[in-house]
Amino acid sequence: MAGNINTIATMNAGGNFPVTYYDRQLLESAKTRFVHAEFGQKRPVPRNSGSHVNFRRWNLFDPNAAVNGLTEGETPTGQSLSQSNVEATVKQYGAYVEVSDLLDLTAYDSVINDSAELLGEQIGTVVEWVTRDAMCATTNVQYAGGAAGRIELTADDKLTVEEIRKAVRTLKRNKARPFCEDGRQPHFVCICSPEATFDLQNDENWKNVSAYSNAEAIYSGEIGRLYGVVFVESTEAKVYEQSVLNAVKSATSSTTTFVLKNAPTEAEAAYLSKGGNKIMIGSDEYTLASTGSFNAANNTVKLSAAASLTANAIVWSKDAGAVDSSTKAALPVHAALVFGKDAYGVVDVDGKGAVQLIVKPHGSSGTADPLDQRATVGAKVTAYAAVILNDLWLVKIEHTVS
Repeated sequence: MAGNINTIATMNAGGNFPVTYYDRQLLESAKTRFVHAEFGQKRPVPRNSGSHVNFRRWNLFDPNAAVNGLTEGETPTGQSLSQSNVEATVKQYGAYVEVSDLLDLTAYDSVINDSAELLGEQIGTVVEWVTRDAMCATTNVQYAGGAAGRIELTADDKLTVEEIRKAVRTLKRNKARPFCEDGRQPHFVCICSPEATFDLQNDENWKNVSAYSNAEAIYSGEIGRLYGVVFVESTEAKVYEQSVLNAVKSATSSTTTFVLKNAPTEAEAAYLSKGGNKIMIGSDEYTLASTGSFNAANNTVKLSAAASLTANAIVWSKDAGAVDSSTKAALPVHAALVFGKDAYGVVDVDGKGAVQLIVKPHGSSGTADPLDQRATVGAKVTAYAAVILNDLWLVKIEHTVS
């Protein structure tokens, strides 16, 4: 998938920016990340049409209404057409860097070039994450090895051929539409991590992309196929890591607050800052206070109810795989997404102005930069959203890896 990239640039008095080259540099960097966004049903965002995008589909007629056949000479009751609408709200995403006049003096062209590449990588990854997380919100979840839930997944519950076949069976039962563009045989698509494909490629039925016919079209990132499923690898495939693994610093007695023993990671701080989240302390479960659940200044956690805690009690979360009985460390869980055509929708980033590279050279800020010391290079996704259109046409397989 390629994104169309516009450039907004004010020219220096002494020369011109090679605009086309910078556009291409941003495009190529972002393009390598567009895997999840590639297969969605695409909708443009017309100018001056609001911040919502509507995806529509016709509802199927009920076969029971016609299964008994016609009565001779009698006209049956007519049916009404109906549609289901799925609405998504678009958001903007962007980032920029400043380039000083001193750096401009010594290596201006390479700085612009490298900045565009880095920003392209960043924005491309953002689009991938937004799309991936929207897809992973499906309620159609299959746990490898027949596990009852994510926390039950052990090291033996890897992505296997049997799991793929189960997902295909589910999609076929739900009448999911296969992909069949470019003259290819009908197929479903699976987006998974490199670790997941490593576990699958030992199967004797696996067909590497190198074994395809020369005339057969392939997707960007496609690595092989198995039982009617084409596999596309993504380094941004969803991995559920344990958010919290810490300890109580000092014993408490009938109080709602306690201090963490170790400096929290970014993931721990984010999880603990969401009031209402569940947290385990030792073998007991607690709920974080609805407001002020975490104070980053002194690493204090606030619970919804008072508790008496012992020093060094392990503080942990149950949002990953099986937990070690002594350390409470959990296995990471990977998500493989198997889906048919039109299972989800995305805003078309190929649309004009969807992704922009914005270059503002020294001297373009007027009195805000009186000594012409700062230039900026920025990248912006003007409007983007991703949403599931048919939950039954997408299966998320949660599994562990080797």
